[in-house]
Amino acid sequence: MIKAVANFKQVFKTLEEFDVEERPSSALEEKYPNLRVIQSAVKVLHAQTHTIHTIDGLQIHYKKLCICTGGRPKLLTQDNPYVLGIRDTDSAKEFQKLLSKAKRIVVIGNGGIALELVYEVEGCEVIWAVKDKAIGNTFFDAGAAQFLVPSLDSDKLQRTAVCKRARYTTEAGAGTSHSYTAGVDKRGQGSTEPGSALGPDWHEGIQLKGAEELSHRVSLEYQCEVEKIYTHQERLKSPRQTLISDKGTWPVYVQLTNGKTFGCDFIVSATGVLPNTEPVLHGNNFVLAEDGGLQVNDHMMTSEADVYAAGDVCTACWQHSPFWQQMRLWTQARQMGWYAGRCMAADVLAEPVELDFCFELFSHITKFFNYKVVLLGKFNGQGLSPDHELLVRCTKGVEYVKVVLSGGRMVGAVLIGETDLEETFENLILNQMDLTRYGAELLNPNIDIEDYFD
Repeated sequence: MIKAVANFKQVFKTLEEFDVEERPSSALEEKYPNLRVIQSAVKVLHAQTHTIHTIDGLQIHYKKLCICTGGRPKLLTQDNPYVLGIRDTDSAKEFQKLLSKAKRIVVIGNGGIALELVYEVEGCEVIWAVKDKAIGNTFFDAGAAQFLVPSLDSDKLQRTAVCKRARYTTEAGAGTSHSYTAGVDKRGQGSTEPGSALGPDWHEGIQLKGAEELSHRVSLEYQCEVEKIYTHQERLKSPRQTLISDKGTWPVYVQLTNGKTFGCDFIVSATGVLPNTEPVLHGNNFVLAEDGGLQVNDHMMTSEADVYAAGDVCTACWQHSPFWQQMRLWTQARQMGWYAGRCMAADVLAEPVELDFCFELFSHITKFFNYKVVLLGKFNGQGLSPDHELLVRCTKGVEYVKVVLSGGRMVGAVLIGETDLEETFENLILNQMDLTRYGAELLNPNIDIEDYFD
């Protein structure tokens, strides 16, 4: 099976939406007669001789190579049967299997997977430990987090649209905490080789339901990390820990740095990914970035001749646009892969190629807690001087709008809910219009800003 982009839609200049589907590799071969799909793992890459050796003994000679090995889960601990990282189809199915028998799980992490998971899980108590002062620190500030948190304390809304994305049905202050409990809902070990990353809406099409009769209950533990993980047997041999809601015995226990210890059925490690460079490093001279990714220039070329890289495995090391930053997301992986293909073809044909426009402005559309979320430019003030200005408009349960201004010009925005401001703000960031004279009126809900700046 391969992951494929489907239903691609260019929303505005830089904003795009698409679905990710699993398809048999034969579907690509049928569509592109010049394409051959080889199902095997790379054993070794010899960049100097332009050859790849697979674990099946196959030797492949290449003229140009693009490394798209993605990222690997940054697990809390290795080889612990009670710690699960959700990264690919197999691990998602394993999670579903374990969850069906679970009464309580502990989720560690504050990124996209954690945000989606804690909201979607039903029939199971969730202890959510985050190292930051607010949820979703990767994507938004404390204000946006506060807007979303009440969703954990209410019944989930029924979705009105059918998701057409991948269906994962492959067979074979520190110490602060808050709890959110929704009403009872009356509706009725994977492979050791990491697969491709889960796409958007990865949780659609699989039932994330535990063994309890409740909709969802989430307890938040802020500003803490995991100090120790131990089994029930190990707990009996160790000094007694402070347990919260310790009803009976649990297979595994998590001791947090805030002094609290929770028993649970299993632990979800959702602490991000690391560039998956291991398959290609040995014997080669790749230059790595500080985050461990393969350094690539503005043509997606690595330090090895004729070797390109795209997606989570690489780090963009060219001079970035003032409104763009790299984040290891599906949208950027697709953009990088598409652009890398253009660059490889242009090099073979000895034709020039300009840096693609998608790298002018960071833009991302996703959904958290059933709200549409749009992130633009320096949406969290990344890298800006302390004198940048924030404008915020919030309607509880409806929308959250934040604008980041620097020198009177818009440089970033966060839009949560159906705001219909995406195109207008995208244009204002790109054209750098001086907005000083508008002040707070820029977000006046009584002014139709879309028409005003049309």
